[in-house]
Amino acid sequence: MTKKHYLTMIAVLMSMGLSMAQAQNPECMTNLSIYAEHAKVKNYDAAYEPWKMVYESCPDINKANFSYGEKILSHKIKNSSGADKDGYIQDLMSLYDNSLKYFPNKFAVADVAIDKALLSYDNKMASDEQLYAMLGKAFTEDRAHFKNPKALYLYFSTLVDLHGAGKNDLQEVFDVYDDVTGKVEEENKKLTESLSKLLEKEDAGTALTSKESRRKRVYETNSKSYGKIATSIDSKLGALADCGNLIPLYEKSYEAKKGDVNWVKRAVGRMFSKECTDDPMFRKLFEAQLALDPSADAYMYGGVLKQKAGDNKGAIADFNKAVELETDAFKKSNILYKIATTVRRSSKSQARSYALKAIDANPSNGKAYLLIANLYAGSANACGSTPFEKRAIYWKAANMARKAGRVDPSLSGRASKSAASYTERAPSKEMIFSSGMAGKTVTFSCWVGGSVKVPNL
Repeated sequence: MTKKHYLTMIAVLMSMGLSMAQAQNPECMTNLSIYAEHAKVKNYDAAYEPWKMVYESCPDINKANFSYGEKILSHKIKNSSGADKDGYIQDLMSLYDNSLKYFPNKFAVADVAIDKALLSYDNKMASDEQLYAMLGKAFTEDRAHFKNPKALYLYFSTLVDLHGAGKNDLQEVFDVYDDVTGKVEEENKKLTESLSKLLEKEDAGTALTSKESRRKRVYETNSKSYGKIATSIDSKLGALADCGNLIPLYEKSYEAKKGDVNWVKRAVGRMFSKECTDDPMFRKLFEAQLALDPSADAYMYGGVLKQKAGDNKGAIADFNKAVELETDAFKKSNILYKIATTVRRSSKSQARSYALKAIDANPSNGKAYLLIANLYAGSANACGSTPFEKRAIYWKAANMARKAGRVDPSLSGRASKSAASYTERAPSKEMIFSSGMAGKTVTFSCWVGGSVKVPNL
């Protein structure tokens, strides 16, 4: 039998099976149509009975039994109490399990586990230990589909609370923090890459189609959600990641973990991000990483140590080596950004240069735009001979801050606040009027260079 004939026969048999199932219970198709029409207009009370009949009699007839069923039962839970509410909750829990049973290719393991965990959390049905176990299992077994921002935060938050109660150790907190923030960054990277293509089209003067405009709004909304969650995760970690906690932990674990390249790299990265680079433990960990994995990051950290020792020439050589070694554009951009933050104290122009290279490597690197905005704002007194000219630099800083939020909506909160702050420090309407500069251009002769157009009144 040829493959083509074999596949045709399978399709015919499947069609016959469905037809037979429908013939055995013709009510299922009728009630499916009835509840679907009610559900489409969110009349979930009217949809409940016909949906229940189809779900109980023909659970595998259509995926709508589960997609609409979730909405119907969620409505019932929200609008009931006592034993009725408990019953609907249990029905929804069962529906989540059955979605994998009847449509394993339509529902992801992580999504189902997350739905059950969030339902338990929202209705105070599970302890921190149970929630952490449920979400941890889902994250481990199906990381690719573990994308829900609320679930990512809850997974980490419950662990921090368990650590606070003395039930889980600090190293586990750091490990999960790295996993969760890595996932947030990974998902936001996908969103900003997709958004970047649409922004390029807009910037080229081509109008987006209605479909593209909808996708753009989705990318922006989801990216903002990840940004809020990332901020909440960092706030939840709080002082646990301060140098006072990191250094003793790494000193205690070093001998046992120094051969674990993943542990070493995470430890070095965390000490760097928390500016614990003056402690001897940072050098010890850096040297261990260099021996295990002489990668781009290792040279970047080596440059930091040389810079602190006063060897600026050697530091720059290591920084450039780090950039040269990294082939992934996204990672290269992050390295360039880290270098920019490191050299900013010694040279604002050099910091901008690295930040611009970071943007070249990844046009969605909003943090690089924010850094440049901050560099400009910090140079107000050095750019201009009059108070008006000095304060005009804040317009340029505000423009850079707005770009940060545009290319990476996860930073929109920070970007908006920064832009608003810079705008407040720019010349007021009264200053613009009295100076007669409305609509004119202010040119900067300091390291910033370029110019900015004064707003019209």
